[in-house]
Amino acid sequence: MYNMALQCGPSKIGFWKNIIGAVKQVNLNLSKRSLSSSLSEPEQEQLTQDIKPFDEIPGPKSLPFIGTVYLYSLGVYSFENVIESGRKKYLKYGRIVREEIVPGKHTVWIFDPEDYKQLILYETTMFPSRKSHLAVEKYRKSRPEVYCSGGLLSTNGEEWWKLRREFQKDFSAPQAVQAYLPATDRIIKEFVNRQLLFPCDFDFMFVLSRLSLQLTCLIAFDEEFDSFSNQQLKYDSRSSQLIEAAFTANQTGFMMDRVGFQTRLWKRFSEASLFIESVAVELVKKKKRSLEKSNPLEYSEDYVPSLLELYLTMPSINYKDVIGMTVDLLLAGINATAFTASFALYHLSKNERVQDILRMEARDLLQSPEQAITPEILSSAHYARAVLKEVLRLNPISAGAERLLTEDIVLSGYHIPKGTNVVTQNQVSCRMDDYFVNPDVFLPERWMKGSPVFEKSNPYLVLPFGHGRRTCIARHLAEQQLLILLLRVVRDHMIRWNSEKPLGCKAIPINKPDQVVDLSFMKV
Repeated sequence: MYNMALQCGPSKIGFWKNIIGAVKQVNLNLSKRSLSSSLSEPEQEQLTQDIKPFDEIPGPKSLPFIGTVYLYSLGVYSFENVIESGRKKYLKYGRIVREEIVPGKHTVWIFDPEDYKQLILYETTMFPSRKSHLAVEKYRKSRPEVYCSGGLLSTNGEEWWKLRREFQKDFSAPQAVQAYLPATDRIIKEFVNRQLLFPCDFDFMFVLSRLSLQLTCLIAFDEEFDSFSNQQLKYDSRSSQLIEAAFTANQTGFMMDRVGFQTRLWKRFSEASLFIESVAVELVKKKKRSLEKSNPLEYSEDYVPSLLELYLTMPSINYKDVIGMTVDLLLAGINATAFTASFALYHLSKNERVQDILRMEARDLLQSPEQAITPEILSSAHYARAVLKEVLRLNPISAGAERLLTEDIVLSGYHIPKGTNVVTQNQVSCRMDDYFVNPDVFLPERWMKGSPVFEKSNPYLVLPFGHGRRTCIARHLAEQQLLILLLRVVRDHMIRWNSEKPLGCKAIPINKPDQVVDLSFMKV
């Protein structure tokens, strides 16, 4: 049914919205609204009495004019160390916590996967909302000569759905991203052959950021961008500035989502956004000129257009929205994959047994280091997929999902009113022994059916790319890149962790390594 709704034109969205809403409402067991039709009058009265009011949800004390920001200033909680802050709140207040970080603006943190399920199933609207990336929205609205919307990251409602529906057509399906597999494999194979055996005297995460930038530019923009050339390795090169700007924009934007707009943060965010925007505008103009001169009849049969080319040739997409999407690809594409790859290589470096098993699988699938990786090889890489899922259990791209309620809901027995910001704490839950055996142990076999340690976990626990309509649009592209990287690196290399400290994470808002990624690689 949901696929049918996605394929409908705008005129039918209202119809399917009503149908989907009705179906979900019937299945909503915890909701007073859905139960009232099947319960007797005394039972309905008891249900109403059992639902506790919003202001009874436990949580940190909010002070007049400053909310709970003082607790972050004092070091009780941290905006960056979200997993430790979340764990503290859970241990003190329980599975649902209400907080006013800024006075008058309530956030509800939830830790129970049954509440995650309830929140997702309660999304009867066609347009799930969230309150994030407010700085992105403000910046783009201040530049109408460049943008005509806040883009996919910050927009809500019908405006968001219109963008999402068009941009996801050639991006979100597993079959669609397979077209970019040969180019991705070529770039990663070159990276492994050229970069891994050189001693790395600095943060390996920045090496992975350059790889991520190179992949993004080739697949999204058809730009052969050698971010490892001597010129691009300089601190003032375009690639170096892009990597720094993406990090700064993400970090300062996240802080303003939490504490409100501040002049210092806004200045840094605007400067970083302006640089990314200048590169995006240049890329879009260049591709547009190229398309105007090209003849599609001259393309070879195996020609694969870049994402940017697809967007520019779709009449339903506004030119300014293409610029916005290009910025989003640079903003998210550089950091997210590099950070996750850093965590993946770290976990492998600390688990030699897992490395050995993954190496056996990689060598079984790839008879030689030069053999091309195909869709069939990736679909057969069962252990590599289990490794990636275990990485994303412990170190997901973000700590949880955020929703701005468009209607009232009941979570953990409490009434949550429309307009409340609700944030799931999946990363905290995934490290609880309530839900996983030895939750802090890196154990890919827990995801493999037939394994003695296989666990049938709650399907709403591990959601590293989100869930539902607001699932990360680049999910399958990111998974493809990470699987190829794991197979290529581990096939012929032993990974070592050189620091005495374990690698943790901090939010910017996506999870970033909290220290230098000090890895070394030995040919085996």
